[in-house]
Amino acid sequence: MKKELFLLLLIIGFSSVSCIPTKELTYLQNKGQDSLTVNVNQMVNKPYRVQVNDILSIKIKALDQKLVDMFSPSGNQAGGQDEQSLYFDGFTVDDHGNIRIPVLGEMNVLGYTLDEIRLKIEKQLLDDYFKKEANIFVTVKLAGLRYTVNGEIGSPGTKTLFQDKATIMEAIANAGDITMTGNRKEVSIIRQYPHGTETHTIDLTDASAMKSPYYYLQSNDYIYIKPLKQKSWGTGTTGMQSVSTIITALSLVTTTLLLLNL
Repeated sequence: MKKELFLLLLIIGFSSVSCIPTKELTYLQNKGQDSLTVNVNQMVNKPYRVQVNDILSIKIKALDQKLVDMFSPSGNQAGGQDEQSLYFDGFTVDDHGNIRIPVLGEMNVLGYTLDEIRLKIEKQLLDDYFKKEANIFVTVKLAGLRYTVNGEIGSPGTKTLFQDKATIMEAIANAGDITMTGNRKEVSIIRQYPHGTETHTIDLTDASAMKSPYYYLQSNDYIYIKPLKQKSWGTGTTGMQSVSTIITALSLVTTTLLLLNL
């Protein structure tokens, strides 16, 4: 009887530490806050500023469209907007923070917002090439937020979100969500800066993560999802899986002992 009780307690003990609790899987929990409302810091929610290796989509329109087609790399601004077309026809920010626009030449855009780049192009066009009556209309967009996600994620790889702004939650959802064995408390973000590369960590189980400067995705971010300890233990992600694994192991040990005693 004592042996049976001991085995039962052993199974309960192992399953309690090996299965993954709900609090490890739930995003943006209200941890010790009086209200569920989280005020996002204005510094966090600031406009996106262009970085090296970004690709910009720039469209210029006027009353006489033939006159502005010469500012397009392909000579035709009515091209497709798929990712491959944007790679060839978009304007890539080089290591010096410049883009090369036909006729206009090199223009520094590093650290500028999309609106600031638009105004800069409009001013140069009106100063050097067109009169106000030409009704110049310039559109500048980021050709998608490109990022790479790896580790305990449903669909690892390099992804592109065709948005000017996106959160890390959107990036993860776009990649199939973090698996049950993924560590949501220590999500690593490897981010590029003009001075080099830095690694940051964010806890996505805490609602205060929305105040983090790393909550909003930056182009060329590398997101790594670490595995939980339960994965290396190999005991299962749920209580039933853990109990089943332990029972199987105990059965194997018992069978081995019985065969040795024969």
